Amino acid sequence: MNKVKIKIENLYKIFGPKAENYIQVVRDGTDKDELLAKYNHVLGLDNINLDIYDQSIQVVMGLSGSGKSTLIRHINRLIEPTEGVVLVDDQDVTRFDKNELLDFRRTRTGMVFQRFGLFPHQNIIENVKLGLSIKGVDKSESNETAMYWIDKVGLNGFEFKFPNQLSGGMQQRVGLARALATDPDILLMDEAFSALDPLIRSDMQDQLLDLQKNLKKTIVFITHDLDEALKLGDSIAILNGGKLVQNGKPEDILLNPADDYVEKFVQDVNRAKVLKVKSIMNKKNQPNDAPKINMNDSIESCLPTILETRATLSVVDDDNNIIGSISDKEVASILRSN
Repeated sequence: MNKVKIKIENLYKIFGPKAENYIQVVRDGTDKDELLAKYNHVLGLDNINLDIYDQSIQVVMGLSGSGKSTLIRHINRLIEPTEGVVLVDDQDVTRFDKNELLDFRRTRTGMVFQRFGLFPHQNIIENVKLGLSIKGVDKSESNETAMYWIDKVGLNGFEFKFPNQLSGGMQQRVGLARALATDPDILLMDEAFSALDPLIRSDMQDQLLDLQKNLKKTIVFITHDLDEALKLGDSIAILNGGKLVQNGKPEDILLNPADDYVEKFVQDVNRAKVLKVKSIMNKKNQPNDAPKINMNDSIESCLPTILETRATLSVVDDDNNIIGSISDKEVASILRSN
């Protein structure tokens, strides 16, 4: 397993003029609604503890007002915590002075917003190289880097267009290219694809996954959409009322919801489509003479073979080594529980 890149410990955020006075009140069990009603303060985050691993996609999701956008903004300290610690590579971001924080934001993090955040009076290449210009990179190098990322996100030939000449999906690609151009360790994506049409949104998700295979960034991705979370996330953290109620792999969230809130989130998900074979395979049984399927295939993809042969299938890893098996009984169990 990769090392922990971002460690969030005992993080509280209370919005209001006397926020520090109400930390103990929240510790004693006052929830978001009660804090607002009794004390006219808003509970943003309630004792968040979360490890985010290097080179992984950590999804943070929840309904509107759950605290997910508040959480991501603590990582680059766009929001000051009321209490708690945010460690990046064992450095406490909450203790950075002004210059250290500015350098951290310029060089180690990139952010992609829902509403793109492009400058309408600048063309695409100028938008993409914005961070490079702020860093003082010379014009020829910044142009070369910007063009590299424009090409990577599929916008070659559009570099001299202006944002209003591009579709929403293309504008979001510009935002992604701009965030990547400074080569940050950490990419923060706050509802980055939520404003896009469904087909364009799916295409952007695919593109992000393809880029991540080579980039291997640490990505924190905020969404309220469970299908998006399940598609993108190596791990999914679910917030409710400022509390972290569950964090785990997609299959853990689906198969073992922590409470009623999470269970309602996942109740309508097509598990066969989302779950990978490795999540339900039998590791003890490793037949050599059965049809083979890859451990990362979806359960849905092996259904035709299961139905056609009514046989147990061998599960193989990416090196074609047999690591387990899957039978029609295991598949039927998943389909029934859906």
